Amino acid sequence: MTESGENRRVVVVRRPQGLPVSDDFALQPAPVPGPGVAADVLYISIDPYLRGRLSGRHVTGPIAPGAAMDSELVVRTREDSAVGPAGTLARGFGPWQERVAVPEQALTRLPDGLEPESLAIGVVGMPGLTAYAGVHRILHPAAGETVVVSAAAGPVGATAGQLCKAAGARAVGIAGSAQKRAWLVEEAGFDACIDRRGSVRAGLDATCPNGVDMYFDNVGGSVLQAVMERLAPNARVALCGLMDQYNDDEPPPGPNPALVIRARATLRGLVVYDHEDLRADMERDLGARVRRGTLAFREEVFEGIERAPLAFCRLMAGETFGKTVVRLR
Repeated sequence: MTESGENRRVVVVRRPQGLPVSDDFALQPAPVPGPGVAADVLYISIDPYLRGRLSGRHVTGPIAPGAAMDSELVVRTREDSAVGPAGTLARGFGPWQERVAVPEQALTRLPDGLEPESLAIGVVGMPGLTAYAGVHRILHPAAGETVVVSAAAGPVGATAGQLCKAAGARAVGIAGSAQKRAWLVEEAGFDACIDRRGSVRAGLDATCPNGVDMYFDNVGGSVLQAVMERLAPNARVALCGLMDQYNDDEPPPGPNPALVIRARATLRGLVVYDHEDLRADMERDLGARVRRGTLAFREEVFEGIERAPLAFCRLMAGETFGKTVVRLR
């Protein structure tokens, strides 16, 4: 919120054509928040799936021109509620604006001792739950097996790879910059990392000579095809993200992994909303790893609601590193 008390929000001006640009969005005065628990927004989650919503092709429904962008938020309540007294930190879902009113039943108190609080929408939030569910319910890693993870430097990919490593598997990442690849090996403990912008097939041949036992896919497209060509017998594949097509106006030709994800079919489509029953276990497990310093993570933090469109555009252009958030306070 500005010093004058104005409440601002980010709205969609037009559907992006290809890569989103800042002019696809506008900063406008927000209407008076409606019924619900009044809260100040501390952090806004910036996620790739939002591009699919802007195209009208995501399972959670579209965001139409004229509507406010919305996603997960970390908020500080301004009044007493079921989650605690005024001033309680909570996670909820709402518009990209400075002050919101969130239905009481939609608020979840943040786990104690979480620092920084943005982790509640990062590796101890939906990205962490996505990785946790994919590893425990689809991949089932075993010692000596090899897992490949695409978009491996993001919060989902990096967490999934580290969980497989903790189970005794070899972890091979795929990432698009030298900085990301170095971090994955040196900080996150991956055994190797392949250049996304080089020959992925050659990289897979060099790092996975016995084939790929598990694949956590966050991109689809040519990377998915290259890994599928090298699957070992009884391989498990978690189809999670579609970075290679989020910015396209039309789905690509040929078998589209989006159809598998939507249908939860085997190879197995992973939709995080199906696994809320794992959230408490995930928060305990990953929260403890964060506190012990045994789970590496990265965040890219943009300051101020006016920079939220830029944060989203940079994320979709592959120019951010780790979990992307906007900090308002």
